[in-house]
Amino acid sequence: MSAAGTVETEPAASADEEQPTALLSRITTNIRSGNLGIVPIVVGQIFIVVFFGYTATNFFTAVNFGNVIIQMAGTTMLAFGVVFVLLLGEIDLSIGYVAGIGALTVAELQLPGSGHQISGLLAIPIAIAVCALIGALQGSIVAFVGVPSFVVTLAGYLVWQGVILGRLEVPGSIIIQDRWINYTANYYFSQFAGWLIAAIITVLYALVLLPQLLTARRRQAAAKDWLKTTAKLGGVALAAFGTVAICNHGVVQHRRLGLPLAGVLMVIVLIALTFLARRTTFGRHVYAVGGNAEAARRAGVNVRRIRVLVFMISSATAAIGGIILAAFVNSVALTFPPGTLLLNSIAAAVIGGVSLQGGVGGIIPVILGSLFITMMSNAMNLLRIDGYIQQILLGIIIIAAIFLDRIRSTRS
Repeated sequence: MSAAGTVETEPAASADEEQPTALLSRITTNIRSGNLGIVPIVVGQIFIVVFFGYTATNFFTAVNFGNVIIQMAGTTMLAFGVVFVLLLGEIDLSIGYVAGIGALTVAELQLPGSGHQISGLLAIPIAIAVCALIGALQGSIVAFVGVPSFVVTLAGYLVWQGVILGRLEVPGSIIIQDRWINYTANYYFSQFAGWLIAAIITVLYALVLLPQLLTARRRQAAAKDWLKTTAKLGGVALAAFGTVAICNHGVVQHRRLGLPLAGVLMVIVLIALTFLARRTTFGRHVYAVGGNAEAARRAGVNVRRIRVLVFMISSATAAIGGIILAAFVNSVALTFPPGTLLLNSIAAAVIGGVSLQGGVGGIIPVILGSLFITMMSNAMNLLRIDGYIQQILLGIIIIAAIFLDRIRSTRS
């Protein structure tokens, strides 16, 4: 008590003193709830790079780095689309062979002497449209007839597999000769073009973050948000310029490589679908339906339309992935698509944090899940590890990802 009769109180802790405690508390809460975000993926990728960098002599090279980008592009495209299906709490088991239909369509349309040979620039959008119609058909059965998506897409898996086998039974394979189609997996930008693309990506991301900073200034939280935003921008810039720097050092048969077009296509689709999921009414409706379909319906959301559109997106991106994978080997054969394509794409989404319960997840972390699977598969192939061991390890990883998802959903 002072002479004036007022009570002296302890000075309030400053914001700088409270931040470390609040940060530690948030980290502890996330660990207890199983909400680890991308931490397990990043730790796993660091382990893969370090371990296989020492054991596989060709793993940590610029040429193999470019190969990893191309190999993951096909799987990532399928994973991007299936994210929307999983957000609804549904499943799409047909995307592997829908990807095959997309590849078969472009191969047919560019086939010399077929009487309907057209440029790959036109064949590619036609193939994507064909697969989107397949998605609309399957999605309509789910939305309007009420058949579970597991059953519908399992039937689609068998139907589109039969179409591919029936068409390729006699020729065995169709060679892709159109340069525009083959460019999707086999075109490399010049070194200057690669640096320019990295700069464009960095600038565009900075422009996306600018409105957030302006909002933070109005909320008088600029200092904290500036630090967070700067870290995000630095991470994107490091990834973009680092990728180009490594790719520009690749040399095959005295020919210097560069940034693969497949990687740029992957980024373009990533940006487009991220905008669709986060910044549009459609994206908000997808999360609403996945969280509680009945509540969304009562709020005025056209649930049936959302379901149909989501399956169309899944099939359309599957077509893009199938075209890239076919271009990588310059053909569509009876063995196309690879047997692990479906599992790898769904695993990439689950490892990327998309909940199988619906309503939780995003597009961006999926690319990390796809990179994790591709890097592991690439490294084991370089070490000539048996295929059955690779399948066992992939299964263990999927179970671990689902286990974390269950913990997160149960505790939340």
